[in-house]
Amino acid sequence: MIFEWKNHYGELAVHNSTGWEHFKPNDDLMRFYVEDDHNYEPEPWEIFFNDWLLSDDPERINGILLDRWWHWDDPVERMSADYVLAQLAAARERMPLLRALFIGEVTDKKFDLSWIRQGNYGPFLAAYPQLESLVIRGGPGLSFGSLQHHQLKTLVIQANGLSAQVVRELAAADLPALEHLELWLGCAEHGGDSTIADLQPMLNGVGLPQLKTLALRNCDYADLLAQALANAPILERIKVLDLALGNLSDVGAEALFASPAIRKLDMLVLHHHYLSDAMLDCWASIELAVEVSYQQFVPDDDEEEAYPIAISGYLA
Repeated sequence: MIFEWKNHYGELAVHNSTGWEHFKPNDDLMRFYVEDDHNYEPEPWEIFFNDWLLSDDPERINGILLDRWWHWDDPVERMSADYVLAQLAAARERMPLLRALFIGEVTDKKFDLSWIRQGNYGPFLAAYPQLESLVIRGGPGLSFGSLQHHQLKTLVIQANGLSAQVVRELAAADLPALEHLELWLGCAEHGGDSTIADLQPMLNGVGLPQLKTLALRNCDYADLLAQALANAPILERIKVLDLALGNLSDVGAEALFASPAIRKLDMLVLHHHYLSDAMLDCWASIELAVEVSYQQFVPDDDEEEAYPIAISGYLA
């Protein structure tokens, strides 16, 4: 459920290519996937990408999904996301219709999210002012710099540790068209060192005039986040608040339940939580659509321990 295809790719079919066959687009979406083959020396993914750029296909492609782009024995520079993003940026004239990118679409359940090293997306976004949807899987090495983009409608970052610096960059970004913002904040063990202070401009709605869905997921300080959100100005604008995959307990849920602004939402998502049965009964007593599935067990002798978030390691 967590790693199923995002809705904004739902209308597009995916052409599953191993990377060794000749690429062909399917319904204007291209997927690049490279796997190690121990029978012979693997070639880097850009060999296939550059061959594909010589065809007529890129001119009509509007979406790219990039799975694992590296081989384990690749040189360090070729394994970097900055190298990949530079290749994509350089091809902007060959892909004039590109509006969606999902980079790091690794679904191997034996793969830890922290193994997907990302890069600086500022130059890439500047090269594609028409981009509408960006999904990034992996948090280490990720950056945006001073971000301004007038067409981006969807931004999703799936991580088990999102740095405070990245959160601050996004909180200060100018994204006037953004409708869906989804950040997996993660835990300190994997570099997730953000705080409420880092998120505060976002909670105040700065630079997000069109936002409809705010998803702050997989957060290991979910109670503090819920308390900060209960009276946050952004609630007057959004329709959906998503705090799924975190470690929300009754402490944070009570703050949300007492908030008049929360009850004006179209939907509240709390999937994967540590709420008591009594708290679940409270949510069931009001008209608000609340998704409270996947209740976690809280041991009686473990009240002082931090409850784990859903995705702190492998994708399983």
